[in-house]
Amino acid sequence: MIKRKVYIAGPMSGLPDCNRTAFHLAADYLHALGRVVLNPASLPPGLTEPEYMQIGLAMMMCCDEIYLLDGWGQSFGARAELALAKKLDLKIIYQEGMDHEVTLRVISL
Repeated sequence: MIKRKVYIAGPMSGLPDCNRTAFHLAADYLHALGRVVLNPASLPPGLTEPEYMQIGLAMMMCCDEIYLLDGWGQSFGARAELALAKKLDLKIIYQEGMDHEVTLRVISL
């Protein structure tokens, strides 16, 4: 069985710890659903914003789906990722207020 690959996109710049907690909770949730998760928040600190975007776009181009965290619309990078995802005909999934931590508890029961 081939697992679907999903890229997580969302706001990072200017948020505490670059919003890594939200990205990692989403990654855990998507992994629990059986997806192979490509998470840009797992990249090491110290790169420039353009370098993060270059790596993130390369990651996304390997995927079948893009998962947009809440607040993605206020992120220039996430909007660019969504535009490319549409061109690549990726399945688009929106968080839409889902609480990943609560959902993970339900999945693990």
